[in-house]
Amino acid sequence: MRNLILIMTLPTLLSLPVMSCKKGQDKNLIQNPLPDTSGPILYVGTYTEKESHVDGKATGIYVYQLEMATGRLYYISTSPETTNPSYIDVDPAGRCLYAVNETGASQGQPSGTISAYRLAMKGKELEFIDTVSSCGNYPCYLQVERSGKYVMTANYGSGTVALLPIRPDGSLGNALSVDRHTGKGPSPNQEAAHAHMITMPESSPFVYSCDLGTDHIYIYKLDAIGDRLLAAGDPYATRPGAGPRHLAWHPFKSLAYVVNELNGTIECMRVDTLTGGLSRFQVISTLAEGDSLDAACADIHITPSGKYLYASNRGQFNNIAMYTIHPQTGELSLIGHQPTKGEIPRNFIIDPTGTYLLVANQNSNNVVTFRIDQRTGKLIDIGVETTIPTPVCLKFLP
Repeated sequence: MRNLILIMTLPTLLSLPVMSCKKGQDKNLIQNPLPDTSGPILYVGTYTEKESHVDGKATGIYVYQLEMATGRLYYISTSPETTNPSYIDVDPAGRCLYAVNETGASQGQPSGTISAYRLAMKGKELEFIDTVSSCGNYPCYLQVERSGKYVMTANYGSGTVALLPIRPDGSLGNALSVDRHTGKGPSPNQEAAHAHMITMPESSPFVYSCDLGTDHIYIYKLDAIGDRLLAAGDPYATRPGAGPRHLAWHPFKSLAYVVNELNGTIECMRVDTLTGGLSRFQVISTLAEGDSLDAACADIHITPSGKYLYASNRGQFNNIAMYTIHPQTGELSLIGHQPTKGEIPRNFIIDPTGTYLLVANQNSNNVVTFRIDQRTGKLIDIGVETTIPTPVCLKFLP
């Protein structure tokens, strides 16, 4: 960052986002004028508390705007204070934002919660609505179902997934349906079920949940009449000890890709559109040939063009693995690896146009913007990074 500042002009410096990394100082943030007000709004989920795996330094959810001409982020506002909003999602209509509060058991009872926020000022301000139980411990993922009627959440600590209703005013009701995963895997980190994701792909009646602890992807069907999740056949089994974490769906083909946290691989699968079943056709490493260290994979996404796929490695690597997707078979071919210029890239996102990939580096308190080379799929370092305390989830306003 020091080298970048040396070549900037004074007007450019005045437009850069400024953010403190200490709690209680959000009131001192400078809201800079945006040179281009047409860029998409970006929400940043964070950790606010010190946990066993992270030293949270944030106060809540941060709101930024992406300048498409440069890839810079401009700070707009901060949500009311909340605890560990480590995963967030926005409803399809852009009216409300929902966030997990990643907390554990209290007095022997599940204490994870989900909070709802109304999006005001065209998405630039978050107004707190309510908080309800996630029906589990340490909720780490949620998704707003595409009709906007439900929030689905995965509770890592208790291995449960839950379906919550969204009321007409955007507030949340108590869970309508809860399912508990059972079993364990061969790794020391797989002593019990650990639901890590729940997602419903576009134009599909099926819901999928990755469980890192059991080496399974559970398949459900959403019963909108009975307001519940129903099991839909046998779950998909990854390689033993893989630790499935997150799924990505091909935008045009019936293909899915799961990144496995524990063994550093991506499993490529065909999707049966009638049954929801998954069948593996390729397994590929997220590491360079010869690397044997723990990849600690975290996130996975595909460009809107369907041409390129990216996955993040944490551990001692802190990079993004880049792949081409074969236009006929869907098989992956490794392009290379791009360092994320930070520590613990827990989450990243591709902007809706497919121009930029933004990485949230949890432990180095920065979000880094890369430009995607549309011809090769390589990530290009454009020298843009934004200081944000403990960023772990990035979502754009639809």
